[in-house]
Amino acid sequence: MLSQGIRKVKQSDLELKDRLVAINRVTKVTKGGRTFTFAAIVVVGNENGVVGYGLGKANEVQAAIAKGVEDAKKNLIKVPVYKGTIPHEQSAKFGGADVWLKPASSGTGVKAGGAMRAVLESVGVKDVLAKSKGSSNPHNLVKATFKALSMMRDAYTVSQFRGVDMNTVFNG
Repeated sequence: MLSQGIRKVKQSDLELKDRLVAINRVTKVTKGGRTFTFAAIVVVGNENGVVGYGLGKANEVQAAIAKGVEDAKKNLIKVPVYKGTIPHEQSAKFGGADVWLKPASSGTGVKAGGAMRAVLESVGVKDVLAKSKGSSNPHNLVKATFKALSMMRDAYTVSQFRGVDMNTVFNG
């Protein structure tokens, strides 16, 4: 089910913008004292249907962000964006995070919070209704949003999959 919707993209000649979703400071207490490390979750996208996310861990914030950006560029997917919104309603669950996405009419804006907003804006979606249920953990929210976006299919993909013409897809 999930494998048919995923469309991997190569990173070559894409103009990607990165967004920092969350930074987590982790403390490890050792014999020598406290050691701080940072974990940063980053979303990159070209705001035209290509998006990826990554996690970077390092002893400094900037290094963690840089590692996250490099990881995100390795995990790019193509998402169908139709007239500034998503093609159909979709929900997905990852861990304790449950997300729900619904297309919206032009002028609505991105009605989503936190981690979901960063992902949807990086994709290039201008109008969408989104709801996050369950956990608000940014790591799981980003992964659940990606799962929902990777399951999106446009009408052309559906017609190819079914082996029928576009008119049959819309009118039955």
